[in-house]
Amino acid sequence: MRYDKKLKEYTGAGSDRGSNAQGRTQIVTQYGQEDVNKYRKFKKVDGATYRKVNQFLRKRTYVTAREWAIARLCTDFRTRSGAEMTFIGQHLPELVPFMQECYTPQAVNQARNSFKKKVYKSGATFFYGAMCGFFTSEELDDLLFEASEVARFLLEVERTSLDIDEEIEIEDRITDVMRSVGEAAAQILRARMHNEDQTGGEPEVAGNPPDQEQV
Repeated sequence: MRYDKKLKEYTGAGSDRGSNAQGRTQIVTQYGQEDVNKYRKFKKVDGATYRKVNQFLRKRTYVTAREWAIARLCTDFRTRSGAEMTFIGQHLPELVPFMQECYTPQAVNQARNSFKKKVYKSGATFFYGAMCGFFTSEELDDLLFEASEVARFLLEVERTSLDIDEEIEIEDRITDVMRSVGEAAAQILRARMHNEDQTGGEPEVAGNPPDQEQV
């Protein structure tokens, strides 16, 4: 995949690293091999610094390295009452190679909420772009393909695998949503054109006052 080369350039992944070996041994004693297998993710960035991973992520997403790591761990260690905030924070450097400090439960929750808010805002931005008619259908297809490629690559870096049926279900749900978005966008455009025909011209576009800075 074309992102592999970029990942190595940013992270320098592949260098020897054994500083977490003792911590992982302690986790084996406490939690067992099955849990350790879940924790041993992010191996493609083993040896990379937080700054390098963060730089790589910010070029392709809106999330930071800590938000990425915390979101993954909150998913892996989810319970009926929520994620294991205390466990994640205490063992963060052992679970994620590029995280060097332990977090309090409050700090874990803060990163989790920050990730969630960014996903909501990104979703709203995307759907506005899709519904306002700014993108053509072909451009939307390209956008979705590129976004899915980045998402799949991040999952690959995490060593998170999706069951084929689960992946197909997710893609089908996205397709259904995009079909609804396309229909809604078409209705909006038809209504706009109808209103313009009724008024006999294009709608006026209000400009900013000369002394008002554009945002």
